[in-house]
Formats: sequence, structure tokens, C-alpha cells
Amino acid sequence: MEITMDNLEQKTALRDNDPTASSRKRDHIELAFQSQVGVGEIDPRFYYEPLLSPHPIKGNLQPFSFLGKNVSVPMWVSSMTGGTQWAHTINHNLARACNDFGMGMGLGSCRTLLFSDESLQDFNVRHIIGDSLPLYANLGVAQVEQLIDSNEIFRLKQLIEKLQADGLIIHVNPLQEWMQPEGDRFKKAPIETIKTVLDKTGIQLIVKEVGQGMGFDSLKALFQLPLQAVDFAASGGTNFAKLELLRSNEIKQKLFTQLAHVGHTAEEMVGMTNQIKEELGDKMKCRQVIISGGINTFLDGYYLINKLNLPCVYGQASSFLKHARGNYEELHDYVESQMQGLEIATAFLKIKG
Repeated sequence: MEITMDNLEQKTALRDNDPTASSRKRDHIELAFQSQVGVGEIDPRFYYEPLLSPHPIKGNLQPFSFLGKNVSVPMWVSSMTGGTQWAHTINHNLARACNDFGMGMGLGSCRTLLFSDESLQDFNVRHIIGDSLPLYANLGVAQVEQLIDSNEIFRLKQLIEKLQADGLIIHVNPLQEWMQPEGDRFKKAPIETIKTVLDKTGIQLIVKEVGQGMGFDSLKALFQLPLQAVDFAASGGTNFAKLELLRSNEIKQKLFTQLAHVGHTAEEMVGMTNQIKEELGDKMKCRQVIISGGINTFLDGYYLINKLNLPCVYGQASSFLKHARGNYEELHDYVESQMQGLEIATAFLKIKG
């Protein structure tokens, strides 16, 4: 090969364009032994396909319709506790993140707003999240049952109107209420209360558990109702039955600890839901799902939303909560990292059957 000035300039440019090469190679040598991954540590859920896509461009996740509105990412801010001193900061930070990244949001329990507007500003986030994204209020099924019994079911619509929400999430939590020292007792099966709300109000409803998930028969009953979505709230994340048990006396803790450990994982519920979809066919009236409970990383979410054969998003509560109590920049960085993870997973990972 003839050596010309152009050849020399190109080679020099290649060398000069990598000023970190020396330090990078030194890092590789020093960290090599710390970076070994054992066979047992390989994630068995995915095929890694490095040849079939370029690196993703930031923001290349495809928007899609969910709960009647367009969202930009398959993530959902799952309902968290309301009525605390942090509620204002948490809810406003989360709503801001939803607006910035195009996510939907479920508020924490709005019980305090049923008869008073004293804490309204803690939950009043529609002007932050914007009109184009899903926002849902939240009440426990016990409170809904009490409103029905006292002929005050109209307060559900009032709650939604004052929050400018799209609808209501009803959380169903019999084990939590049973373990809670101050807990309520259900007079009726929750499915009957849910049906009454649908029949008498026309409110758009989502139904969820609170951290133990739901079995096959409960899921099947819900999917036959005209709900907007079912939120799994599966086992694997915060278990509110166990949380309440820890607030109880020592005798009760010894008696009921095992009961707090019953439940269903999100992956198990995905499998049950796919089976229910096949069984019900046209009788399946609810066809959207929020997969939540034990979703610790974007890989968990990516895996499950691709395993479920229905339109879905994955929800997180404690992971968002951890980053939402302080300055907004911390939460922003966390959500942005989640999005980047989803983008790289979409490009290079395929789900194993």
C-alpha cells in the first residue's frame, strides 16, 4: 500500500480521536476479575440478540393508547399512600415526571377528600400532569361500601370532579384490613360493591389489590366487568397485610404471619390472565392491565408486558416513592434511566417462550 499524506492523516485522526484509550484499557485490566458473571447469574428470561438492531435513539419508544389516552412509555405510577406530610411533595413530583415522560398516574388513597377539601392541594395535580394523560383517584372498597350503605355514593363523582380525574381506582384489601388494628370489615363481597358502582354511577373504574395479588377466580370475575383496567398489585413488593401486622401486638404477629405470606406474583398473574383471555373470549369486557407488584427494574417490566397478551403497562410504587420525596431532579434522573433501559431492552432482548 502506498503511504500518502492522506493515509497518515487518517491514521493519526483515528489515534487522536480516542484520548481515553489508555486509561480505559487500564480500567479493563484492573476490573476484569470483578466483572465475571457466573453461569447461575445469567438472566434466563431473555434471548440476547446483538446483531439485529442499532443502538436505540433516545426517545424512540412508540406512544400508544392506554385508558383512552396516549402515553409515551409503558410505565404507570402506581397508587401510593395519601394523607401524609410528604403527600404534597410526592404527588407533585410524580405528576411532573408523568408530564415530562408521558406516563399515567394513580393517586394514593383520597379518603380525606370525601368530606373535606382541607388536603385538596396535596392531591390536586391535574394542572401539572396535563389533560392528555390518565389520572385516577383512589379509594378503598371499604369506604365505597360505606358510601353505598349511607346513600352517599354521589360523593364518588364529586371526588373525581374536584380532582379533575378520569376515573376511580378501587383498592380491594381484605387481608390488610383484617391485620390492621383500626381496620374496617366488609359487609359484602367486594365484587358486589364494584358492580354497584358500575351500575349506579357509570364512573370509569380500575380495580387493584394492595400487594398480595389475586387468584384465578377473582381475576376472572373482574375481567367480565366493564372496567377500564385491572391492576395486579401482586406479591413481591410492599405487602400491606404484613405491614399492618407489624403494627399489631406480638400475639397477633405470631398467629397470622403465615397468612400475610399468601398471594400471587405478577408473573403468575400474567399466566392466569392469558388463560382467562382464552377461556372468556368475547365475554371478556376488561382488556387492559397494569402489571404491578415486585417490579423492581425495567427488565422486570419489559419481560412481563411482553408476556401478557393484552394491552398493558407496568406499575411501580416503592421505587418511584423512594426518589419522589426530595428534589425533582433525583426522580427525573431515575425515570430517564428506566426509559433508557427499556429502549436498550427493546433493541436487543427477545422474550423466551
